[in-house]
Amino acid sequence: MKPWIKRTLFSLLGASILVGGVTGCSHQRHAFGGSMNAEDHARMRGKIIERVASKLDLTAEQKQRLNVLADKLQEQRAALVGKTNDPRADMQALVAGEKFDRSRAQTLLTERTAAVTSKSPEVITAMADFYDSLTPAQQTKVREVMQGRHGWWHRG
Repeated sequence: MKPWIKRTLFSLLGASILVGGVTGCSHQRHAFGGSMNAEDHARMRGKIIERVASKLDLTAEQKQRLNVLADKLQEQRAALVGKTNDPRADMQALVAGEKFDRSRAQTLLTERTAAVTSKSPEVITAMADFYDSLTPAQQTKVREVMQGRHGWWHRG
């Protein structure tokens, strides 16, 4: 093979790998909800609920209980995040002065702990109601997924 053909093929291969990597990384901006707006959250939540419902073959009542669980988890997340929705800004405020703001750090910790403590019983109740509504076969599927390494999100 002529050297210029080799160089061209390797250049195209390198460029395609680079473009593929950049494209792949750009689609991960919502991976953990970092920069998602309310519409994106609702869309992702719908996809997750549909995926779980299809994997477990949920009935309408079970799907409704799953929606209640999702609501409670979202409420707890919102309470945990707090008013600012920017944990980085909260941390930057703690170290903005000459000394670490210990009292503000303790206040943040107390607020977050109270949020988890106040919302947890509702989340536990919703989770128990959903799990208890599953058939034994569906419960077995849930346990198998939890024991596996990939879960429902594994492609293949």
